[in-house]
Amino acid sequence: MKVLAIIERSTRTFLPHTLSYVSINKAGESALNGTEKPFFLLSPGEREKLPEKSVGFVLSKDALKFSYFLSSGEDVLFRILEGNPLPRLSVEQGGFISVSHRMQLLRPISVGILTVSDKGSRGEREDLSGPALARSVKPLGMFVEEVAIVPDEIGIISDTLTKWSDTGRLNLILTTGGTGLSKRDVTPEALLSVAEKHVPGIGETMRSVSMKITSKAMLSRGCAVIRGETLIIALPGSEKAAEECFAAIAPALRHGIEILCGWDSECGSRPHHHH
Repeated sequence: MKVLAIIERSTRTFLPHTLSYVSINKAGESALNGTEKPFFLLSPGEREKLPEKSVGFVLSKDALKFSYFLSSGEDVLFRILEGNPLPRLSVEQGGFISVSHRMQLLRPISVGILTVSDKGSRGEREDLSGPALARSVKPLGMFVEEVAIVPDEIGIISDTLTKWSDTGRLNLILTTGGTGLSKRDVTPEALLSVAEKHVPGIGETMRSVSMKITSKAMLSRGCAVIRGETLIIALPGSEKAAEECFAAIAPALRHGIEILCGWDSECGSRPHHHH
C-alpha cells in the first residue's frame, strides 16, 4: 500500500505535505517536522474527519488492524491504535516519509528477552545486552512482553523458557549470555532440554558472520530451537556480539515466525523458497 497524502489540519485550512520528518519527542508524543501533533490514519475521502491541529496519513488500502505495525521498510515504523474519531498512529521509530512511499502492514511479534548472568542476577553487573536487544527488535515490528535476568543455572533457565513458551503469548525468545566454553556456560544445554525441533541455520549464520570479525567466534555455542509455536535463540552475552549476531539473523526472523505460527497463509502468496 502507498501513502497517498500527508495532511496537516490547522484551524481553518488543510495543509498538504510531500516529504516530512516524523519523530517522537521527549514526552513520547508524535511530531511532524519537529512540531508535536497527534497522528491519525485516514482512508481516501476521510479528510473532513481529521481533527484540528493534527496530521492525517492517507493510505491507498484499508490498513485498519489495531496494534499492527506500519513499516516503510527503512526508517519509519508506526503502530496503529484505536482512536476517536479516527484510528491513531503512534511513532515507534522516526524518519523521513513522503507521498507515494510504500508501507507494509506487519503483524506484531511478541518477544521475551532472558539475560543469563550470575553477576547480573545478583545485581553486581548492569545488564546492557538485554536492553540492546530490546532496541534491536523494535524496528522489525516486534514488541518486548517479558524480560528477566537469571543465573547460569540450567534448571532455572529451562524452567523460564518452558514457562514463557508454554503460555503461547511469546512468538520469539532471545537469550543472551552463557554460550561460551566455561563450566558455568549452560544456556545451549537449557535450550536443548526444552527443544522440540532444532534450527541449526541460525547458529551457523551467527557464527559465520561473527567469524569475519574474530576467529574466536567459532567458540560461541549460540543455537536456536523451537518449542510449541515459539522460536528460542541463544545469543552471546556481550552487548556488541549480541547486537551483531541479532543483526545477522534479523532479516529471516519474521518469515520464519510467520511459518511457525501458521500466519503465512493469511499473508497472501509470498513465494516460499528452499524450505
